Amino acid sequence: MTRLLGGIGAQVLAVLAAVGRVAIFAAVTLRHLVTPPFYGREFLGALLNIGWLSLPVVGLTAVFTGGALALQIYAGGSRFDAEAVVPQIVAIGMVRELGPVLVGLMIAARVTSSIAAEIATMKVTEQIDALVTLSTHPMKYLTVPRVLAGLVTVPLLVGVGDIIGIFGGYQVAVRSLGFNPATYLQNTVDFLEPLDVLSSLVKGAAFGVIATLMGCYSGMNSGRGAQGVGAATKSSVEAASVLILAANFLLTGVFFSA
Repeated sequence: MTRLLGGIGAQVLAVLAAVGRVAIFAAVTLRHLVTPPFYGREFLGALLNIGWLSLPVVGLTAVFTGGALALQIYAGGSRFDAEAVVPQIVAIGMVRELGPVLVGLMIAARVTSSIAAEIATMKVTEQIDALVTLSTHPMKYLTVPRVLAGLVTVPLLVGVGDIIGIFGGYQVAVRSLGFNPATYLQNTVDFLEPLDVLSSLVKGAAFGVIATLMGCYSGMNSGRGAQGVGAATKSSVEAASVLILAANFLLTGVFFSA
């Protein structure tokens, strides 16, 4: 029993220590975020990688999710003659929850892993040491542009994902479930409120910071060799995904607890 409790305590302390290290890393990143110099070329490259190149996976994820959501709501609503709520529930479900969360998880899968692998490889090949030799702070050069790009682009991706998801639900409802196109669109517009859209964009910004920050943190703290790169990539996606889901819960409570 003592050995079991000791093991649990050790795990808890390890988690708390990891949280502390991430918090310190985030604080240092924030400090560098507001102080010069700024590396514009790195920032533009991160914008391209995180934003534009993520559009296909975000679009496909959103359109299929919106269509499946419409089918499920219609099937469930038909049990108590509430099929007419499909446009309203698809809209609020995509904008408040599914759009931001799924985009965040796709970014974690695609971008966080890429950032972690890239920076970990740079560490293994001593490119980060070379930056220090050239009097370039690694976090200023590698972390800040990527975190700033995540803050800017992921809310835009969430907005695009919300629209595409609603469009996917619209297509299924109109083409397969017999909804009137004009009525469906009118119900969607009437039901959504500015707070719904605001919450979606704020979640996107938070998820973008989490995804890029965890990729940079895991890459900077990776072990040596190919095994270290693989471990950093895996841990970055795991941590980013869990933190995104936790942040979604907290932000939902902030916006909609009343």
